[in-house]
Amino acid sequence: MSVFKQSLQDIHTKLSKKELSVTDLVQESFRRINEVEPRVRAFITLDEEQALIDARLLDDQLNSDLTSERGLLFGLPIGIKDNIVTENLLTTCASQFLSNYNPIYNATVVNMLKSAQAVTIGKMNMDEFAMGGSNENSSYYPARNPWNLDFVPGGSSGGSAAAVAAGEVYFALGSDTGGSIRQPASYCGIVGLKPTYGLVSRFGLVAFASSLDQIGPLTKNVEDAAYVLQAIAGHDPLDSTSAVVDIPDYLSALTGDIRGMRIAVPKEYMGSGVDAEVKQRIIEALTVLESLGATWEEVSLPHTEYAVATYYLLASSEASSNLSRYDGVRYGVRAKDSENLTDVYLKSRSQGFGSEVKRRIMLGTYALSSGYYDAYYLKAQKVRTLIKQDFDKVFESYDLIVGPTAPTTAFRIGEQVDDPLTMYLNDIMTIPVSLAGVPAISIPCGLSNGLPVGLQLIAKPFNESTILRAAHAFEQHTDHHQAVPQL
Repeated sequence: MSVFKQSLQDIHTKLSKKELSVTDLVQESFRRINEVEPRVRAFITLDEEQALIDARLLDDQLNSDLTSERGLLFGLPIGIKDNIVTENLLTTCASQFLSNYNPIYNATVVNMLKSAQAVTIGKMNMDEFAMGGSNENSSYYPARNPWNLDFVPGGSSGGSAAAVAAGEVYFALGSDTGGSIRQPASYCGIVGLKPTYGLVSRFGLVAFASSLDQIGPLTKNVEDAAYVLQAIAGHDPLDSTSAVVDIPDYLSALTGDIRGMRIAVPKEYMGSGVDAEVKQRIIEALTVLESLGATWEEVSLPHTEYAVATYYLLASSEASSNLSRYDGVRYGVRAKDSENLTDVYLKSRSQGFGSEVKRRIMLGTYALSSGYYDAYYLKAQKVRTLIKQDFDKVFESYDLIVGPTAPTTAFRIGEQVDDPLTMYLNDIMTIPVSLAGVPAISIPCGLSNGLPVGLQLIAKPFNESTILRAAHAFEQHTDHHQAVPQL
């Protein structure tokens, strides 16, 4: 882990001075994977041969032309969540339905990372079709939390978070629908950033809930998150939901100065259901921010209590629609014992989808069905608007909203897998942010019983610079981000 513990700038300096090669970095990644992957299980597919080819090409560039401008993420070994399509590299969504899917194109973010000259190591484990909060819904095997292998790493981007925490890759991409970047980042003691909806292209992201899904980075520290966001943010004409906005220099936001920043702390995020030690870590973090010149006050986001129900109605409805394309005909694994076309549909879907995916498809289909659409789906859309208005009102007076990322630390594998309602409530702090479409980051702010606690910072739409500035300032005056699991 020693190489990956160094800053990105230090690594690039050593590459320039020939003290290190890209091949060294890639080989270190695979050495670490071979050492810990049998226990962590963060990957579904590895791409060692192509990664070493790419590394040698970058080394050739480094050796032949010392004056050429190098990519922002030059030579860094990275992981890609397995619901982001990668040309000629299996993209399974951790589902048996797509176990043979070998895409013929790259997602836009993958092309942008290639332009930034990062090296893809492999595809990361996840909850099937990004549906879950623990990584136990992977149809292959659950990833494990490097801090304690008996505990979940969170989900659905659990493999991405676990690999970064375990030092297997320098950073990873995840996707966040209702908290699937931030919650695993919290559980694994790393940084996870969910950008504003529309800031990062969704083209090539296998859809779960199209009005909520957003790609973002999982990194060791805030500065790395700023680097990755700089590389992947921007308008994409291939994505109809991509926003046409100017992309600022996110790295210039890392000034360490948050004097005068106004912080709101929702009482709903610090109420019953939040573990006492988690609350204490958040209060300690607020004290640090206060010492740096920020001020904070308690506020209310009154519709928070309806967020989980609203989210699961809307997300499941969109999932029902999006997953209807999986029929065993056009792509994916087709059931072999079918006698007619109806059999193909029925058996392929029955055999291909796992129990959690089926549960959400059925819930969404019910909510969209005739006679129930107005009572459930339409009502949920109206409540979503109220939740967004709650955020808008608070942001009229405050720069940031701060609270815990999750109400507890990671839980044991198997502890909640048979209780979906309890599992859904783990996202109570992250879901409102996704429904409102605003940006948020989770950063480590201490430990509780030996497991990481995450601090969530939320800002206005397209105000990632404010989040990064505050998170970086906090990070520079604490050492929580330097703690690593002892595998």
